[in-house]
Amino acid sequence: MSRPVGEPVRIDTTVAHSARMYDYYLGGKDHYQIDRDTAEIAARSWQAVRIAVRENRSFLARAVRHLVREQGITQFLDIGAGLPSAGNVHEIAQAEDPSCRVVYVDNDPIVLAHARSLLIGTPEGRTAYVHADLREPAVILDDPAVRGTLDLDRPVALMLVAILHFIVDEQEPGRIVRRLMEALPSGSFLVASHVTPEHDPDGVHGLEQAYRDGGVPAQARTRDAFTALAFDGLEVLDPGVTLVSEWRPDGDGPRPTADQVNWYGGIARKP
Repeated sequence: MSRPVGEPVRIDTTVAHSARMYDYYLGGKDHYQIDRDTAEIAARSWQAVRIAVRENRSFLARAVRHLVREQGITQFLDIGAGLPSAGNVHEIAQAEDPSCRVVYVDNDPIVLAHARSLLIGTPEGRTAYVHADLREPAVILDDPAVRGTLDLDRPVALMLVAILHFIVDEQEPGRIVRRLMEALPSGSFLVASHVTPEHDPDGVHGLEQAYRDGGVPAQARTRDAFTALAFDGLEVLDPGVTLVSEWRPDGDGPRPTADQVNWYGGIARKP
């Protein structure tokens, strides 16, 4: 069951959490020593991880702008939202269309503690936060904040950005994605991104092991495995499932190499 925003939370500072480690890589300030230590161990293996994280964040922004501008999407369900930072989904979406509605979902208590900053949007739009876990899709879909903020009879963009690689095969990530997409109407979209070992196997598998040793489940996947997991039965938009740095980049300037990014992303439409 989800926890209301504003309710006191207990944060375990002895176990690393992926959201806080991501915040650390982005240069944020909402993390603990265990998160920093685990992140640094991982970065020793994959030295370009900070470049990759920034590229993934930029992909998210471009994806949201595309969905609002080109696809007319005004509703977003962002699962694995992470800690508030510059360029949150509601900020990007509502800058394009102030009426956009966004529901954030995360299972890290520190994200819940900061959730009020995720709820400040335009007067015309709405934002909400649900403290829940991707591995329990029914809990998310039945939450009053989701039902009260989003109209599930109209298209919704489901955002699963940088989260599926924390769901190992034994937890059936494909089933989770299908359950969520089944609840959304035709014309909805899925935005997803995922770390891959294809371009730097030693570095990425070393990072993967560092996360696991720190108590954070992790599983990097190939492009084919990620595509089958996330986009089966959906219509993938051009340019397909590609490196996040190559998904409709802004401008023609130099971009990082594949072995620096190691991260695939894509957008697909539900027929």
